Amino acid sequence: MWLRIIGAIAFTATFGIIGYFIVVISLILSSQNGYVYIGILVGATIIVINLIILGVLQRLSTKLAYFIPILLYIIPLAGYGGYESYMNSIEIENAEVDLTQYEPYKSDTKIARLEESSNLQLEEPLPTLDGATALYPVYSAFTRAVYPEGAYPHDNPMESEVIVSKTNDAYDKLASQDVDMIFAAGPSSIQKDRLGEEKVLTPIGKEGFVFFVHTSNPVESLTIEELQGIYSGEITDWKEVGGRDQEIIAFQRPEGSGSQTGLQNMMGDVPIMDPPTDQRVTGMGGVIKKASNYRNHRNAIGFSYRYFATQMVKKHGIKLVNVNDVAPDVESIQSGAYPLIGEFYAITNGTDNPQIEAFKKWILSEQGQSLIEKTGYVPIGK
Repeated sequence: MWLRIIGAIAFTATFGIIGYFIVVISLILSSQNGYVYIGILVGATIIVINLIILGVLQRLSTKLAYFIPILLYIIPLAGYGGYESYMNSIEIENAEVDLTQYEPYKSDTKIARLEESSNLQLEEPLPTLDGATALYPVYSAFTRAVYPEGAYPHDNPMESEVIVSKTNDAYDKLASQDVDMIFAAGPSSIQKDRLGEEKVLTPIGKEGFVFFVHTSNPVESLTIEELQGIYSGEITDWKEVGGRDQEIIAFQRPEGSGSQTGLQNMMGDVPIMDPPTDQRVTGMGGVIKKASNYRNHRNAIGFSYRYFATQMVKKHGIKLVNVNDVAPDVESIQSGAYPLIGEFYAITNGTDNPQIEAFKKWILSEQGQSLIEKTGYVPIGK
């Protein structure tokens, strides 16, 4: 018996060390959680082999001898797989939006269209466009109205004049003059510094900056002061604002994203606390911290812009919170009753494309503004 115990210890030590290096290598190479599955397999294998060495399985019936090892693999793998699936399902900010359905000349495109021919038709050289994900349906609708018919893949700058790089990358491309114009919320202070002296921000529409919580959260409305208290870290429990006795998990967005800039604008001079973070392992094996994507826990709160949260990302069990007892809908944004309204812009940075000025004038015309309204945003004049 002692020989079996010594053998089990020796096997555990040897295989454990080998397994450790396998997990570390996997953890370094993996961008997600594949190393967890390898860890489960290594751990289950150690247990099963030890049960064999110690003679435990041999003393069981044939069915149990086969059934127990299977359970040792299946239960943890299935359990973690279910957990990972659940975490992915509630990561709203990380949810993939199929932007191909908004491409301008797709046969089944979801973008808004004019009822009549456009008063403007652009020709070569076509302005190159980029922008925020949430505004792609808007400038894709512009593209269909005034650009020649053709394929404009949103993710291929080599084949398309109209792409989506998201806010921060779009600002980077504009700063280096790789594109002629972008569509985005106003720039952060860092983004302003990157742009040249020839930058021009043309307001073309308005949108509501919104906060959302899990549908089961009893809190229906928050004041701006309460939101500032939550995101400064002064308010840490939902019971302080009329909810359950639960810690508040206040998620944020990456620096430079349009919605994070919206949060900074709302906070004004009030310092923003550090966001919840995940630990990630770099390719060199070092551990870094990364701002967590929004996860729709029952005690979480997040933020975005109304159109993106309600039209482009759906069915994630969230509800929008009223601010100062005003619902964030089109009517309250049009009237100015909703307190968190931001303009979005067509932004240039010294482009030499000769058609840009005519294009911007058309965007501000009745036709351009009608496409903004049909998309679901609020025109700049309302």
